[in-house]
Order: sequence, then C-alpha cells, then structure tokens
Amino acid sequence: MQVPAPFEYQRVGSVGEAVALLDQLGDTARLVAGGHSLIPMMKLRPANFGYLIDINDLHDELGYVRVEPGLIRIGAMTRHRELLESDELAAAFPVFRDAERVIADPVVRNRGTLGGSPCQADPSEDLSAVCTTLDASCVIQGMDGERVVSMEDFHRGPFETAVGDAEILTEVRFPVRPNGSSAYEKVERRAGDWAVVSAGAAVWLNGDGLIADARVGLAAVGPNTAGIPGIADALRGRRPTEELYGRAGDLAGEAGSPVTDRRGSAEYKRHPARELTVRVLRRAVARIDGQEV
Repeated sequence: MQVPAPFEYQRVGSVGEAVALLDQLGDTARLVAGGHSLIPMMKLRPANFGYLIDINDLHDELGYVRVEPGLIRIGAMTRHRELLESDELAAAFPVFRDAERVIADPVVRNRGTLGGSPCQADPSEDLSAVCTTLDASCVIQGMDGERVVSMEDFHRGPFETAVGDAEILTEVRFPVRPNGSSAYEKVERRAGDWAVVSAGAAVWLNGDGLIADARVGLAAVGPNTAGIPGIADALRGRRPTEELYGRAGDLAGEAGSPVTDRRGSAEYKRHPARELTVRVLRRAVARIDGQEV
C-alpha cells in the first residue's frame, strides 16, 4: 500500500496564522485544502513535506465569488462546486461552468478549490487554462503584505509557481469587459480525467460586430498552460467567420510543445489543439449573440 512519509499536521484559522506558520517552517511545509493532487504525490513520494498545514477553516474568509463593476474576485478557498453553481459567474464567464462540468467528479468538486488548481501548476489542469484565457491575476499574501501577479508570471514551470515558501494565494481576479463571452472544451480519455488537450477561448466584439479582442488558453501542450498572443493579433479587427476560426486553430496547433505520453503522441495532440480552438471560438461568439452551439 502506498503511504506518504511521516509528517506533522496542523490546522489554522486565519490567513495571518497560515503565513506566520509557513514563515516559521520554511520549505518543509505545504498548505493543504482539497489535497486531491498533493496527497497522491506524497503517497508516490515525488513530494515529501515534514509539515502539512490544513487551511480548510479559511473557507469563511476566502470562499467567495464577488461581482464588482468591471471585476470578479474569487477567493482561493472557493470550492469547485461553488464555482459550478454560481449563476453570476456563469453569466459573466460561461467558460467556468463549461470547465467545472468536466473536472473530475462530485467528490473532488466538493472539496477541491480554485486556489489549489493554479497552485498545483499541473500543465494539464483545467482551471489554470481558464484563468489564462480570462487574463486573470493572482493575489499573493506574505509577511510583508500582498502582491498581485499576472497568470503569465504566476506559473514558472511544471509544479512551480510565483508563490514563495512563506506566502499563500488568497484571491484570483478576473477583469469583466462588455460584449464578450467565452467557452471551454477538452479531450479526455475518460470522464473526469486529466486533459489530453483542452482549450478555452474568450472573445469580445465591437459595435460593428468585429472582433475587438480574443484570447485562447491551452492545457496539456507544454510545460505550462499556454496563452497564444498570436491568435489575438490574427483575429482583432476582423469579422468572425469559419475561415478566421480555422486560421486561429492553425496557430494553436503550431503553438506549444506537447510531449508523447500515454495520452497520445506529440503529433496527435496538435490536432485536438487546432480543432478545440476552432470550436471554442465559434461557441464563444455564438454566445455573444445569444445563441448556444
């Protein structure tokens, strides 16, 4: 039976207490909330920590979805189930509900958190792709106060983030822009599995029906979830058409650096990267017009 190495366990009741304990223990400690990625890694021994700090009691402090003018703020302890069930969040960003419906199963969604997803920094992780697509920024709390980091700077490599040893991710912020919508799709080997490839898209139209801006985020195509700036350049100022979606799909297929593994060859993964990009762009634009595809 796989069991983790021995460790000490402590439960905290506030962000300040968690940060102070992390500062005291250094890199021997790790925060745990849902634990669905951390505990298996500790059982298999690629990750070993002397201390686990349980932050589930921080849900009252960090479990929220707050809609403000031009901004949605989501606490890091907000559960996947709460994200799935939030009508306000789905109205602003349908991509969230799309993604949450294909994340694992109800057991995981009842315990896993928004903050745990980007902090795991798994290149195949669904919500990291969503955050990249929506141009999110991450609020990190430490002993000296808080700082805000863009998603581009948050992920520094596989399983490595900008969060320091004595810091905690407290909130993720999403800018809200008018006349836009979003969508998410993924290819998986079985329901709830990690993505073979996934894609999210967000599109905004101007008053003439032309694309004012667009973002695409891919997962499982390289060491990090990947935004593709070239797609925005290719789409901006043009009318949405199948030909234009195809061009964006070609750019997505050429981007990233997928690797051959049990989920498929690197060459194969470029095909769903292309196809899913076409689909999510088409779906996002249709949603702006009040249509579902």
